[in-house]
Amino acid sequence: MNNNQSIYIKKEVMARLIEAYLSDDFPENTRLIPYDMRPTGAEVPYRCCIYKERAILKTRIIANLGFPLEDDDERINLTTYAQEAEKRTTISDKHLTVLQSACKGCSSNSIFVTDICQGCVARPCEKVCKFNAISVTDGRAKIDSSKCKKCQMCLNACPYHAIVKLSVPCEDVCPVGAIKKDETGFASIDFSKCISCGKCISACPFGAVHEKSQMIDILKAMKQGKKVVAMIAPAVAGQFRGDLYQLKTAIIKAGFNDVYEVAKGADKTARNEAREFVERMGEQDAMWDAIHPIAESGEPSPEKFMTTSCCAGYIQLVNKHLPEIKPYVSDTHTPVYYTSQYVKSVLPDAVTVFIGPCVAKRVEGFENPNIDYVMSFEELGALFMAKKIEVSECEATQYNEESSKHARNFGVTGGVAEAVKKALQHENSVKPLVISGLNKDSIRQLKKYALSGTCEDGCNLIEVMCCEGGCIAGNATINNVKSARNQIKELISDSKDIEKI
Repeated sequence: MNNNQSIYIKKEVMARLIEAYLSDDFPENTRLIPYDMRPTGAEVPYRCCIYKERAILKTRIIANLGFPLEDDDERINLTTYAQEAEKRTTISDKHLTVLQSACKGCSSNSIFVTDICQGCVARPCEKVCKFNAISVTDGRAKIDSSKCKKCQMCLNACPYHAIVKLSVPCEDVCPVGAIKKDETGFASIDFSKCISCGKCISACPFGAVHEKSQMIDILKAMKQGKKVVAMIAPAVAGQFRGDLYQLKTAIIKAGFNDVYEVAKGADKTARNEAREFVERMGEQDAMWDAIHPIAESGEPSPEKFMTTSCCAGYIQLVNKHLPEIKPYVSDTHTPVYYTSQYVKSVLPDAVTVFIGPCVAKRVEGFENPNIDYVMSFEELGALFMAKKIEVSECEATQYNEESSKHARNFGVTGGVAEAVKKALQHENSVKPLVISGLNKDSIRQLKKYALSGTCEDGCNLIEVMCCEGGCIAGNATINNVKSARNQIKELISDSKDIEKI
């Protein structure tokens, strides 16, 4: 969850844009949003002047209308953008954009010595540096930037904490080096490297990295009288005040015709992954014989471990940066794959909207013909705000089919591995390892397992989640992880067990 102030600004902008769309004059009321939010004479809370604030609000609206800021011509006004959004019939495959007007153009990552330096006799900073980048002159340590490798050994050695690291937040959190400053000095995304993990969105203190929304496309489908169906990710159960059954009512009040739990698809993912696990591991027992009889030519060759496959960010990492581990990744489809497949089979003319926790799911949605649009939890919250819907005040509505407690726990770290384990008759055959959050260290760890063909401590099922804490910590979530986990825990206490294979 992004806790900086920008999340509240984003929500207000989106809510006002929805209100504008529902009004009698969408283009004109969209144009007026920056002036309504920052009227003449109002306090300027963040930037140098009211004109800068309005300019940044304009770019946020453009992104929320679904357009990239990289192609923005400042001479085009919001009225034109709103009209073009209404005419649009396709969405882009690039789901992130950078608001250069909001980007601070941070200084490059560097290690430097502050005035706190005491020029001590011990000189631990100088001694630990392996690159001879530090010297002490005139009673103060100095760093030769041409020699410094930013290893941070000196930073950790200084007893006065006088050496600090100046970081670029978005660059620091990107696990694959996909975001850097371009020739203009502002952040730019290399989509050939980007895995859509959304970490840069959450990390930027200025809210300069933004998702390109599909909200107008969804609202337009509702306005045209099409049957619009919501498919809600398991992690949504921990996001709003009110339970999962009240949430269904709220979503229908917001304009959707029906709501399906993606947790139902998670049940299928867990069971299919359990079957695949047995096949890959080569279990020689009654369960194995029932699922995959041994051929006369001999036993199948068992593998040492298998990784889960439901995290869209992880799958992009594998495809773009970690091909070594691809043979170990489960071939089982994601929960939303099975859910959207089912919805389209029973409602072929429906417009399907997956409501999820992160930008990576926008990529998965774009690649899946059964998913028409993707909406984030943040955007759903803005839709409720615009339509003045309080989830906690709604009556409960039951789902057509109830999902298991293990499927509803998919969005919490460890939940997927636990579901796969519980789907097996012989649970002890699963020795899980959970990788909670993709970063440079965890990527090196996965590469090590791939190259060696073995996992530490004899584990044979690796659950990989891009976000630390699981989907409840995605970049587009609106509740803190601890609270979300507790809400889901309360929900699943009354839910049924997963059906064993």
